[in-house]
This record gives sequence, structure tokens and C-alpha cells, in this order.
Amino acid sequence: MVRPSQLLYPQREPAPTRPAATVLLLRDSPQGIEVLMTRRSMTASFAPGAYVFPGGGIDAADSAAHAQSTRRASQSDLHLTQAIAAIRESFEELGVLLARHADGSYATTADIAALDRKAPFAAQCRDQGLVLAGDEVFVLAHWITDRDLPRRFDVPFLVARMPEGQEPVADDAEQFEPCWVRPADALARHEAGSFFIIFPTIRTLQRLQPFATVDALLQACAANEQPLWTSCPRAGFLEGAEARYMEHEAPYGELALTSPDGQMVHTLDWQTTQPVALLKNLMRLTAPNPGVMTGPGTNSYLVGDPHTGYIVIDPGPADADHLQRLWRAAGGDIRMIVCTHSHADHSPGAQPLQAMCKLPPPILGLPSAPTARAASQFTPDRTLSNQELLTLSSTGLEPEMAHSLKVIHTPGHAANHVCLVMLEDGILFSGDHILNGSTTVVDPPDGNMNAYIESLDALSAACDEHNIHFIAPAHGYVIGEAKTAIANLKAHRLKREAKIVGVMQAQPDGSMDDWVKLAYDDVDPRIWPVAKRSLLAHVERIQAQGLFNL
Repeated sequence: MVRPSQLLYPQREPAPTRPAATVLLLRDSPQGIEVLMTRRSMTASFAPGAYVFPGGGIDAADSAAHAQSTRRASQSDLHLTQAIAAIRESFEELGVLLARHADGSYATTADIAALDRKAPFAAQCRDQGLVLAGDEVFVLAHWITDRDLPRRFDVPFLVARMPEGQEPVADDAEQFEPCWVRPADALARHEAGSFFIIFPTIRTLQRLQPFATVDALLQACAANEQPLWTSCPRAGFLEGAEARYMEHEAPYGELALTSPDGQMVHTLDWQTTQPVALLKNLMRLTAPNPGVMTGPGTNSYLVGDPHTGYIVIDPGPADADHLQRLWRAAGGDIRMIVCTHSHADHSPGAQPLQAMCKLPPPILGLPSAPTARAASQFTPDRTLSNQELLTLSSTGLEPEMAHSLKVIHTPGHAANHVCLVMLEDGILFSGDHILNGSTTVVDPPDGNMNAYIESLDALSAACDEHNIHFIAPAHGYVIGEAKTAIANLKAHRLKREAKIVGVMQAQPDGSMDDWVKLAYDDVDPRIWPVAKRSLLAHVERIQAQGLFNL
């Protein structure tokens, strides 16, 4: 884990969460699923004026009403309590009642009119001979309000079919203007500025769009009685505006690194003219070489502080302005230059940067192999040994500060690829072996898919050994949940490989051009020429395993 002393901002305890429940009432239409939404009061303490799904806090009476509700055999006590709370809130706010008579018929408008929205809910239903339909309410998602907000809730988003014969009537106190809307239309109206919705609502509506019918959605939710997703979003600034992200989205890990407590303090715009501070002992300067293969550009990292001096990881291309900015960011005190591998967007800047320093630092890495392309020739001043330790330390300071990088040989993307682990703070510098937002190209003969996957296993083991939580890639934002990210990347590679085996078996006489169209039919055809390199690497591994012979 990152040392608290290296965090950029003082930490604070996020506001406590309150249990709540929200329900998406759904119906089918000729155009697809429609969901019931209402506008919150402009004086509401949370999300005033926003269009929302009905819901509110869970109270003790909800858990006490289990005997007055139907339930599925697999429905936990917690999920039943949440369902009852959602049923109560939809009644109090919109006059919609998910309850049935003994004969199985839904509560009617007459039944609803006989009930007082402000009186104890369950007791009234019991007196009217109504049984709450808890078994018809399913868990869709689990949202935990962002850590930076002053009012926070721990809330399941539940789903249920709108009862037949009922019409929503807002209470005109908390909720106004009930309306049925298709998810795509709600999102379009929000984008146009006429339908204000908050982040969890936006993401939920987005995830409803693939479902063609209410039954399809309910069946997906009923499959395992668990949320389809769980999220506690994080926020930063992008282009001067607030931007929020879920765990699977590219900036999330970087926001977790720079502000563990969730304060909205970090700016996510890509910087090529000045370094971005990620920790007190870690800066990133992105080279001005964006492109299809480099994303926003090649990340150069500076590890260290003014008392210890700095290690530069991947100085990037021989761009004079970029190298000058690196030198200035380090105050000229560069102790080592490390190249994760010899590709043209990583190592050419090493010698020019070295020449700028009054005391020239050594250039470290692995020499390019004979298989390297002409543009990727590289000879370091010293070859790094596997498991070697590179250390910066302060002198004459109390307490003494150290920043240690452990070298891990990781062939695969390139024969001379290395990764580095910042031991004190649990950060893996992954070079091109692991990227944020894309999978790296494995290009034979210098690239080797079997070596690549074995290197992933080595990095996964390093996560356990060194408590690694974050990955700083050569392209893209910092990645969080390091071991999970590595496992997902390996699973993706093996899934792709299984698809390639199927394609090869179906078309044994096919060419690489034939196979890439089928094996990579889920990516933009413009990427196929690049994908064909990794396809070849997979084919070589498949043949070596005896799964297919040409």
C-alpha cells in the first residue's frame, strides 16, 4: 500500500452511509423497455431537481414486515427488507403498490385510495388483506454514494414490473411529474439539458439499454440473486469540469491512488507541458506522441524527491522539449535512467537526457535481442539483473526516506522487457506489458505470447509478495486493483486464443488475413493489421501446444 507520508493531500474520513432502497418500475412498450421516473423537489437535500427512480431510506418497520410479504426461496433477509422498503417508498411517493390479494390479483386503485400514504404502511396493507409482493422485486445493482459527497447512501437499485391497472400519482411533496421514459430517450434528453439526472442514474439507464423486454431483465437479475454490478464512484476534473467514474472505467485507479479518501482534487487532463504529481515521490510526464499505438502518449515517470534525487523510467522518444521538461522536473538531479524495453517510443530519449545532466546517470535496462527490429536497437550502460534492487535514499534527514525499485524480467511484448516494483508503495511500473484501455501488441519474433503469459503470472505473484495495488503503465492512466487487472488481462488473452483455435479449426486452409477477420471481428477493422501481429504470436503458441498443426 502507498505510504501515507507520500500522499499528496491530507486524508479525511468520508461521511457515513445510510441504508436506502430504490426501485425501477418497468413496463414493455413497442419501442422497448420504459422506466418510471419522477422529479425530486427543488428543496430536497440530495439531488434537488433531478429525475430519479422512487426510493428512500430503510427503516426498522421494513425488516419487521417480512411475514407480510411473499419471498423467493433464494431471497435473503437483507434483500427482502430492501424489497419491502422499495415497495413502501414507491407507494408513499407515487401511489404505486406492489401488493396482491389472497386470490393473486394486484391491488387496485380503490385499494390504494383506501390507504393513507403518511400512516404506517405494512399495518394498513394487512388490514386491507393485501400481501406485499416482495418476491417480484429483484436486485439490479448496488450503488454506494461517492466518497466526496456530504450525504451518502448504501443503496440497492431494485427492479420490478409495474402492477397492472395502476397509474402513478406523485405526492407533490418529495416527488413531482412522474413520467414513463425509454432509457435511451432519458439519456438523450439529459444530454440536451432538459432532463437532469445524476451519475448513478445515468449509468443505470445506460446498462438497461441492451435488454429488449422486462422479462429479459428480470431473468438476468433473478439468475443469481446478486447485483449485476456494484460501484462506489470516484470523481476528478476533466477539461475544467467534474467527471465521475465507475471501477471499470480507465481513470478510476488513478483517482484511487491520488485521493484514496475520494476528495475531488485530481485533474485528469493529459499533460505534455508539465509533470502530473501522482504522489509526493511520483510524477508522470507524457510525451507529445499520441497515436493509435501510443494512446495519449508515452508516459515517462520520475520516482524520488528533492532529497533523494530521481530515477527516470522510460524517457520516451528523443524529443528535445519533452526531455528538457523531464530534466527540469527533476531539478537536474537524475540518478538513474531505466528503459523498460527498447521500442522507439521508450528508449531513444535516454542518451540525450543523460547528456543533459551535470553528473551523467547510468542508463539501465536489457539490451535488445537479435530479434529486435532495426528501430528498436538499444544497449544500456549496465544490464539489469532479474530481482535486482535500485534504491534512492536521503542522507542527513530524520527519518531517512527511501524509494526502492525491484526489477522483474518480463519478456513477451519485447524480448528485453522489464517491469519495476516500487516496494515501499506497492506500485508496479508495467511499461508496455500492461496498458490501460487496450491490450499490448505481441509482435514475433521479438515478441512471444507464451513468454508474455508467463510474465503475467510472474507479475501476479509479485502482487502477492509485495502488496502491489496499483499499476503505472507506459500508456494510459494508473490502474487500480492490480492483481485483478492482471487476472482479467490473462483471461482476455486466453479467451482470444480459444477463439483463434476455433477459427483455425473451422478454416484450416485459411490465411492470416482470413483468420484475423474472424478472430478479431469484435474490433475495428482498422486495427486488424496490428491485431494480425498478436494473432501470429497466438498461432505460434497454439502450434507449440499441439492444438493445431499447419
